[in-house]
Amino acid sequence: MFRSLLIANRGEVAVRVARAAKALGIRSVGVVSEADLGASWIEELDSVVCIGGSAPKDSYLRVDRIIQAALQSECAAVHPGWGFLAENSVFAALCAQHGLTFVGPGPGTMERLGLKIPAKRAMGAAGLKGIPGSDGLLDTVEEARAVAARIGYPVIVKADAGGGGRGMRRCYKESELGQAWSQASAEAEAAFGNGALYMESYLTGGRHIEIQILADEYGHAIHLGDRECSIQRNHQKLIEESPSPALTAKERDELGLLAARAAASIGYAGAGTVEFLRAPNGELYFMEMNARLQVEHPVTEMVSGVDLVAHQLHIAANEPLTLKQEDVKLQGASIECRINAEDPSQGFRPTPGKLTAFELPCDVGPGTLRIDTHLRAGDEVPPYYDSLIAKVIAHGETRDAAIETMLACLKGATIEGVKTTIPLHIAVLQSKEFQSGEYDTASIPGWSPAATAS
Repeated sequence: MFRSLLIANRGEVAVRVARAAKALGIRSVGVVSEADLGASWIEELDSVVCIGGSAPKDSYLRVDRIIQAALQSECAAVHPGWGFLAENSVFAALCAQHGLTFVGPGPGTMERLGLKIPAKRAMGAAGLKGIPGSDGLLDTVEEARAVAARIGYPVIVKADAGGGGRGMRRCYKESELGQAWSQASAEAEAAFGNGALYMESYLTGGRHIEIQILADEYGHAIHLGDRECSIQRNHQKLIEESPSPALTAKERDELGLLAARAAASIGYAGAGTVEFLRAPNGELYFMEMNARLQVEHPVTEMVSGVDLVAHQLHIAANEPLTLKQEDVKLQGASIECRINAEDPSQGFRPTPGKLTAFELPCDVGPGTLRIDTHLRAGDEVPPYYDSLIAKVIAHGETRDAAIETMLACLKGATIEGVKTTIPLHIAVLQSKEFQSGEYDTASIPGWSPAATAS
């Protein structure tokens, strides 16, 4: 196992990885921007290196400075966390060139999965069915029109290098396609330096289902159940739960085994997520594979009892998986709410500022609670980064118990100084659609900004 680990991330991500490293006896080294130098979360790290200015492009996205920090701190490995450089194959390759172990899949695997068309082809060859659409990238809007005519409207054009909802546009009729094409391509070029697009059928009323896998360097892969991530805004997740109320136990097991076998077939090593869209008729289509841990991984940890970050580190150290599929026992139900410093009644406008009060009760409800955060009262929520201030994860013997526990925590929360998404979460959790499990990606159930705005 590694003696020292550099964590190439910030905030809640850095804290989560540092705690797993500490439990394994690994020294953690953090990198910080000038804006984060005085932050309380750096106390969780054994040492820190300042790598540049407040903007991510001047610090957390500076590959050269991060590698230099790892080398000067005598670290053997680099953990990218999630976000920033976590799926950057060039960063992974440069780590290897400098003798640093990148905690994640190899750069070749990451590059193949980072582009949607190569990923769909690789997973299709492994037996996963993709959403109907173009056979590859489309060069012109005329080609897009021909594909749309073949598969039927509505359609969605997507960036090959996309993520986070960027470079995507829906079209319900042919007259919308020209503008959607130019907007998606321009947005993708600006965000990813790659404006290439492809097209898929837009399946309305679908469910976003994902499977958590772990795979080692020796061809062994297992799954740790599913997560439901259909509560979204602009393709960004708000609430996740495990298991999904949309799947039967048989469907869950079959899908998990299929995802694990597909990951093993492409030589994947590390923790990863295979994402599917469940159509209203029950068909499950492969969407993409994320070559990293997801923000929502704690819901899987709560139902499985498996520390995913610890297993990432063991796999990166070339150790074989100690878990077999029959060892994975999923218990109860878990729900995660991402609490952001945003005003959902104002189009989710970010609300950075000072947290004058910050308390999330942990001893409420019939279940158990886990709070993943990097903040405390008196801390600043800076305007430069993701607006996440905490992840609240509730676990119960039943789904109803998990919902009740989450509601008790959120209703008892005291957060002052910034507006948060808590009113939205409470509205969703109390809605008939969510409580029945009958919801999809088309809307945010129970949320009416005009009625809940304060």
